[in-house]
Amino acid sequence: MATIRCIGLWIAVAAALSFSAAGQVLLPHAKPIPHMQAVPMPYYQVSFQRDETEVARYYFDPRFNRPFIFPVVGPSGRTLTRMGHPGAPDSHSHHNSIWVAYGKLNGIDFWSDNPGPKHGRIIHQRIVDLEDGDNRAGAITQADWTTDGGAVLLHESRETWVYPLPKGEWLLIVDLRLDPAVDSVTFDRAGFGPMSVRVAKSIAVQFGGGRLRNSEGGEGEAEIFRKPARWVDCSGLIAPGVVEGLTLMDHPLNPSHPSPFHVREDGWMGAMLSTKESVVVSRGKPLHLRYGVYVHAGLPAASALDARWKEFTTLDLHPR
Repeated sequence: MATIRCIGLWIAVAAALSFSAAGQVLLPHAKPIPHMQAVPMPYYQVSFQRDETEVARYYFDPRFNRPFIFPVVGPSGRTLTRMGHPGAPDSHSHHNSIWVAYGKLNGIDFWSDNPGPKHGRIIHQRIVDLEDGDNRAGAITQADWTTDGGAVLLHESRETWVYPLPKGEWLLIVDLRLDPAVDSVTFDRAGFGPMSVRVAKSIAVQFGGGRLRNSEGGEGEAEIFRKPARWVDCSGLIAPGVVEGLTLMDHPLNPSHPSPFHVREDGWMGAMLSTKESVVVSRGKPLHLRYGVYVHAGLPAASALDARWKEFTTLDLHPR
């Protein structure tokens, strides 16, 4: 027993010396590990991590109908979004947590998962860059909006950023540049998309008794549906006694800001382009869109959400 204790003591001492040597002698130029990281994962995925703990994951398999983000992890460590509709799971496979899509583009359906000649897909092409840092992490990607017959209508450049906030909260930003591959493309009036969020079942008003509010003082679907706003928030219980939520934010650079929001009390929020007229985009003049999702604890006051929205609008995505 004494021999075993002695061996154990020497192992512990050696480990301590090895650690000291590694930290102070063998790696004198070691760099600190960034607080925020975009970590490439198998099977076309990027894990966004805060201090080595995942807060979100980006899926972009070219076989999918569109890229999406799932999970979206709140301050308590629980997932605040959902794949599919809790009341109609078989018919809403296109509700992919947080995703970009559109109802009709040049008459092609880029929204649903229904196959056919009028169906389109957003097909990932390449990762341009993955960025780590103490203040944010991001993935810059390119994709093509393609018809079922293989014709490319749009070239997409997408930036997906995650920013840490105090007390486990964080901000997601999705920045899009959509450049037609043909002479022009038309986004149908009042179409579904382009930016959508499906919240967890327990947060939804209908299924969990949560609250749905917007920046203009409206509450509930009847007061918010297709109404212009700077932001819409859905908050509710994510565990017994734990309230968290998501705020979908519209940026002033978007063409119809403040944009109308398509919302449902079953747990869906969508920022729209226009309810009044179609949006026509010409080749060489990309449509630039930017949206934010504030991942928060509790039920923030409207003034606090306004403050977060203002911070979102002033962020420089390309600091020198």
